[in-house]
Amino acid sequence: MTEAADFTRFPLDPHILDAIREMGYVTPTPIQVQAIPVVLAGQDVMGAAQTGTGKTAGYGLPALQRILPKANTSMSPARHPVRVLILAPTRELAVQVNESLVKYASKTPLRVGVVYGGVDIKPQAEMLRRGVEVLTATPGRLLDHYEGHSVNLSQVEILILDEADRMLDMGFLPDIVRILNLLPKKRQNLMFSATFSPEVKKLAGNFLSHPVLVEVARENATADTVEQLVYQVHDSEKTDVLIDMLKHDGEDGGPIKQVIVFVNAKITCRRLAATLKRVGIAADAIHGDKSQDERMAALQAFKKGEIEVLVATDVAARGLDIAELPMVINFDVPFGAEDYVHRIGRTGRAGVKGKAVMLATGGDTRLVAAIEELTKQKFKLEERRAMTREQRRAGRSASQGEGRSRRSRDSWRDDDREGRRPVEMPKMPAAVYDPIFDQPYEPGAAEPAAAPKVAEPFAARTQPRKKGMVAALLGGVLRK
Repeated sequence: MTEAADFTRFPLDPHILDAIREMGYVTPTPIQVQAIPVVLAGQDVMGAAQTGTGKTAGYGLPALQRILPKANTSMSPARHPVRVLILAPTRELAVQVNESLVKYASKTPLRVGVVYGGVDIKPQAEMLRRGVEVLTATPGRLLDHYEGHSVNLSQVEILILDEADRMLDMGFLPDIVRILNLLPKKRQNLMFSATFSPEVKKLAGNFLSHPVLVEVARENATADTVEQLVYQVHDSEKTDVLIDMLKHDGEDGGPIKQVIVFVNAKITCRRLAATLKRVGIAADAIHGDKSQDERMAALQAFKKGEIEVLVATDVAARGLDIAELPMVINFDVPFGAEDYVHRIGRTGRAGVKGKAVMLATGGDTRLVAAIEELTKQKFKLEERRAMTREQRRAGRSASQGEGRSRRSRDSWRDDDREGRRPVEMPKMPAAVYDPIFDQPYEPGAAEPAAAPKVAEPFAARTQPRKKGMVAALLGGVLRK
């Protein structure tokens, strides 16, 4: 008898199965097939899978199942202690994980909550004091709540580190160590990430106990569902090439309807989003200087289709789960090769095809080589030039055709140097001899030569003025 191809193969509670069935979950992904049985068995797990493969369900479903026997409908906060703690590096990822867990547990008495920085801490503290069994948190805000005595971590049974490498990159190691010391020594530990650096493996060795390695793809590999393209562009044409792509690389040569554009710096994020708006592209920006409410508003507008382009720093490289996102564009080549894996993981999720484009200039050679080494692939560089005025009118891609010339930084002002008709200069009239203006000036004989000007002696210039004159200059009255 063959094993069931759906989630009924796992010993999950019918209430959990009903919830994920309503969410449209039919066939488990490879990471879920391997991870769920191991987590249900109570073993520590070190999971390696590229983003978008269903890691949240891979650890979330069995974690809920393990604590479900202790669920109750009591209103007493003491009956709802934190039993599952999930640490995430960014607010976006924490919110995304929490949204999934809320749906998984929607038909059970389990309480699910999330805490993160950038918003008012008081509502979060009230939620924690009422009791919550499954808590997703960013490390810093969790410690804030602990110091404020609004959360008790003494009954945590399962600890999950999601995107542990990113947490180390963001400097969360001291916070993680503090949190580990606050938890019971006897607990189940899970670590999931798309990439595992040597630092992460060292951390895993310090708190995981005989972990089972769950790896469904080659380490640091990118998803097969993502088509990857690298365009070699001139630095002065970079913005123009991006605008050309956004306006003409969609279906039938039209605009791209939904795309995330990744940049390396917050100032680039702000300026690029403003530039796209000026040329008529519906765009918004997400970066670390924006408040959580502003970032969530921009994300919701993007999901609803109210804006077409979301310009983002790496704050959005992880945790954003946008259904069927067709494309991501790396306007800047990421400084860290691992970030490339996470950025392009926003598309090609759950088996849906996606495209990832990277704009590389001459100064990005070393960064591109590092990505190739990490992902064990060789990019085929394709030159791409900004479109000429005629090409924009025809709606053709600038990557087609010959004879494109280099353009200046302000070439998007429609002043293309190529394809323009030569400007005919007006013909100048023939030179006419003028006996007055064409001869050099010579003083006449009757005109006396000007006497040389003699400089005033220093002593004369330093003589004090009369008191009356000084008083007049100062607004006073002359006295006789």
